[in-house]
Amino acid sequence: MLLRRTRARASARARHTVKRTTGYLDGRLPLSEGGGLLRKAFPEHWSFLLGEIALYSFVVLMLTGVWLTLFFHPSMNEVVYDGSYTPLDGIRMSEAYRSALHISFDVRGGLMIRQLHHWAALVFVAAIGVHMLRVFFTGAFRRPREVNWVIGVTLFALAIAEGFAGYSLPDDLLSGTGLRIMQGVMLSVPVFGTYISFFVFGGQFPGHELIPRLYSLHILLIPGLLLALVTAHLVLVFYLKHTQWAGRGRTDDNVVGKPLFPQFMASSLGLFAMVFGTLALLAGLAQINPIWTYGPYRPDVVSSGSQPDWYVGFLEGSLRLVPPWETDVLGHTVMWNVLLPAVVLPLALFAVLYAYPFFEAWITGDREEHHLADRPRDNPVRTGLGVAAILFYAVLLAAGGNDVIAHTFKVSLNALTWIFRVCLIVGPPLAFMVAKRICLALREAELERLTEGEETGVVRQTVAGGYAEGHAPVDEETRYVVETRRVPRPLASPEGSGGDVPQLQRLRATLNSWYHVEDAGDPRVQDAEPPELDSGHESAR
Repeated sequence: MLLRRTRARASARARHTVKRTTGYLDGRLPLSEGGGLLRKAFPEHWSFLLGEIALYSFVVLMLTGVWLTLFFHPSMNEVVYDGSYTPLDGIRMSEAYRSALHISFDVRGGLMIRQLHHWAALVFVAAIGVHMLRVFFTGAFRRPREVNWVIGVTLFALAIAEGFAGYSLPDDLLSGTGLRIMQGVMLSVPVFGTYISFFVFGGQFPGHELIPRLYSLHILLIPGLLLALVTAHLVLVFYLKHTQWAGRGRTDDNVVGKPLFPQFMASSLGLFAMVFGTLALLAGLAQINPIWTYGPYRPDVVSSGSQPDWYVGFLEGSLRLVPPWETDVLGHTVMWNVLLPAVVLPLALFAVLYAYPFFEAWITGDREEHHLADRPRDNPVRTGLGVAAILFYAVLLAAGGNDVIAHTFKVSLNALTWIFRVCLIVGPPLAFMVAKRICLALREAELERLTEGEETGVVRQTVAGGYAEGHAPVDEETRYVVETRRVPRPLASPEGSGGDVPQLQRLRATLNSWYHVEDAGDPRVQDAEPPELDSGHESAR
């Protein structure tokens, strides 16, 4: 009895304390206005955690990066090493490289933090990339989330630039080789290449200005932009509400899931602990970027088997696959073998990423808001394009290590290079066709199950003496998911509109027909009249 009264008094005091604290804060902060946000629902699915992994990797990057700035000296002044790593005693090196060695061998826990920072950078870029793939294949970039897609692509580009800048700071032989390649890429730009190189390096390569400049970019400008864009991205996720998978009770007008506080916040903090713990295990058990084995950078030395971090490996592969094409124009040598793979290709790839949401909306005429995620099979053309892009990237990434592959498997480097060239041209179209056919087969099998039911495996003899397999009705959840898909009607052909049809409208009609040719016989095609083709915008009906 006494224990019960004690508990009651403690509960009353706790409620009183919480009430006073809430009232105090509400009088000084917009606490009551933000109460609705605490109950905002977030859907549950493992694929939605990919963005959170990127966010928490970024948090680890910020924390470890602040610690590393206390010990790193971004100077190209030449010094003589006399630290704990005796194999390099008496070697002349830059102060940046010496400070990186000092962090690794003389600062307590320094090597652990360095490796934790590097692993977090790799996971950060990878998580952004996989998260973007999830958004692409599910159509989560469609209206009203086009701006958030643009922010995500910008985050991906900045993450790559931030990783390359941090990777280059220690001034070891491997990172110096990467900077030398970067200078060659700058010089490949016609007319302006030498000016760009002189501006970036502050004179002749390698100069004394680049490391301090990269350091300022790495710890100030790019992290500030990343932090601002991450904040904008999260604000838009809150404002536009999260996409969710189709299911019973889930529509374009609601979100079914955990409230932000306390359920979602508790599980999200658990995920943060898992991400941090995994990165800590990798940092302690898996060695990465052992700069002491490479030695300081020397312009006249290149280590064999040099490989960059994976996120710029596709550029290395593209440089190795393009033949040595050069053209002399008005006294200027245009190095196509560097300009095309290292300048034109990445610019084209990011241009496609930025433009795709608007391109798809234009050719489909789909202007509606979408809050339910597509399954990849629901849009075979989009899925095929995504799979083709993944294979294209994978071939370039593998080609970036063609020398290591040739040495490991004892094959001809020249033959392997030609194999990669053929795969780069033939592979993506084949991947597109295979992925598209698989999606169509899955859709056809799905519609067949809706009409005929699931096979039960029970075979019965008919009255006529034949045999027939029994079927059971499809469960309501599966039926709802399949029938929820909205299939847009193809755009009306411009041929019947009379008069001269602009070429742009003809192109759009052709692309629309190619995009929706397999939807013509789908019974789920909307019954509304198709939107007319004109020079302006169409609203999906």
